[in-house]
Amino acid sequence: MSAPHPSPDASSDEALLARYRSGEGAAFELLYQRHRQGLYRFLLGLSGKAELAEEVYQETWLSLVRSTSGPSGRASFRTWLYQIARNRLIDHWRKHGVRHPLHDSYDEQLHAEADETPGPEQQLSLCRDRQRIDAALQDLPEDQREVFLLRAHGELELPQIASLTQAPLETVKSRFRYALKKLRRLLAEEVLT
Repeated sequence: MSAPHPSPDASSDEALLARYRSGEGAAFELLYQRHRQGLYRFLLGLSGKAELAEEVYQETWLSLVRSTSGPSGRASFRTWLYQIARNRLIDHWRKHGVRHPLHDSYDEQLHAEADETPGPEQQLSLCRDRQRIDAALQDLPEDQREVFLLRAHGELELPQIASLTQAPLETVKSRFRYALKKLRRLLAEEVLT
């Protein structure tokens, strides 16, 4: 008699969350590894400050650990996690008397990862490119930047972003389209100057 095979979704985010809450610490480590980079990049891009992004990032993971609930309805774990992060950032802004710039809500990867380790000249060029992109992102209106970052770093689909931000899907599509258009223009202007 053979051992039962784990179900195909045994490594889904939702299954990992359930396994973690049942006492399996390694399940949390897998969740963390899957989402740590995208979540941090999202918060950094939205806040524009590394210190604030790090603080909210830690608060997000603590909120997840302390929570006894999970994604509700048709929401995925990823959408739920980014909603927690977004809420923590808004809470931070409110706590410090900053009118939060996220009114409602934010598609395409910003850059592809290289297969090879870049040499020093290539690393310098990539660093400059990243600085140009970060500066262009900061020039976007907050609602467009949020949609763009949720799509690029959160890898959320536009309907998920609409649900997360509680904005109509058409509004989210428009924000994303305008963000892409403006980023292309800003980056092209940078090259010409």
